[in-house]
Amino acid sequence: MYSFLSRTAVVCLLAVSAAKAEPGVIISLESVGGRIKAQNPDLAAARLRIQEAIGRMTQSGRLSNPELEVEASHDPRFRERGIQVGFSQRFPVTNRLALEKQVSATEVKVAEAEVREVQRQLVAQAREGIVNVLAIRKRRELLKEQSALSKEFSDFLTGVAEKGEGSPLDAGQAKLEATSLALEMRQLDATEAAAVGELKPLLGVRPNEPLYVGGALPEAAIPAAAVDPSKRPDFQAAKLDAKAAAQGVALEQSKRYEDMEAGIFAGVERTEDAPEGYDREGMVGLRVKIPLPFWNKNEGAVQEAQAKQERKEKEATALARNIRLEAEAAKNEMLQWQKLAVETTDTLLPLADEQAKASEEAYRKGQGELQAVFRSREKRMQLQAARLDALREFHLARVRYESVLAKP
Repeated sequence: MYSFLSRTAVVCLLAVSAAKAEPGVIISLESVGGRIKAQNPDLAAARLRIQEAIGRMTQSGRLSNPELEVEASHDPRFRERGIQVGFSQRFPVTNRLALEKQVSATEVKVAEAEVREVQRQLVAQAREGIVNVLAIRKRRELLKEQSALSKEFSDFLTGVAEKGEGSPLDAGQAKLEATSLALEMRQLDATEAAAVGELKPLLGVRPNEPLYVGGALPEAAIPAAAVDPSKRPDFQAAKLDAKAAAQGVALEQSKRYEDMEAGIFAGVERTEDAPEGYDREGMVGLRVKIPLPFWNKNEGAVQEAQAKQERKEKEATALARNIRLEAEAAKNEMLQWQKLAVETTDTLLPLADEQAKASEEAYRKGQGELQAVFRSREKRMQLQAARLDALREFHLARVRYESVLAKP
């Protein structure tokens, strides 16, 4: 995903941070996938969908329980009586049970793909959060650098004013600028704390457990990868749904004929045969019940299943097209942000640096105005912020692009 040098820098920074910081969770753009898979509570709950589907598969494709029948009768004087015991079992006349097993087995695969889709979305969400944290940190570093320059310039103006060679108002203005930058850095500290707080639930961090985000935003580089919708878990689930729907059509067609029933029975009967006395008779027999498909042939359920199959197939086709469009949009966005970052770095920032130095030197020599110094510094800060924003937006688009491609 990222270059070897970037990975090495991340590992080194994490090692230094771990040595200096309190024990806690250390995360980076590369390690977030493993952390989500192991610790995210929502993903752990989603995995139970697989067990639910396995339970349905275990239950499917079974014969109904056999039935035991007992029948007893007698006359009002209890002189004639009889008892009959029967055992019956229903059997499908089609391959309905095998089809039920096939549908439930496909649904297990659907559940597995859906869990992978939940993981893909969670990893993308966490990576976007990490990109935001790293961008905030980089912004604070830029402000720290600018604050140091402002303090140096403020000290210079203060010294000149104390000698009576400069204006105390200019010195106060420079000191105010340095103080404003320090205040803005404190605001970024609060923003970073909020961003880290949003990451903690995704990573399964315990309450009061510190979370440290390591690494830095790499330079903008377009990843080279082909778009293959078949690698997306949601597309896999959609295709499996269509397969299950096709199996469901065959299942509903098999239900046109209801189960037949077969059984055996045995009985003993005592009857009065006057004037000879009483006779005892025993009997054993077979019983078969075959339902006739005259009124209900399950036509409505078959029609519904066929429409569902067609809908699922169209949904899978539409999802494949949407995946390609999402990848195309994310890649085009990356290209635009990369161009902006390169143009700012190579062209605009050098000009701003040159102008800032020139205006400050001119003021030190008494050949310029203080406002020109402030304006040039403000423009330089705006360009640095614009470059950082472009880099952040590039990596957010890259996260979306790699998520579309289902990269781990």
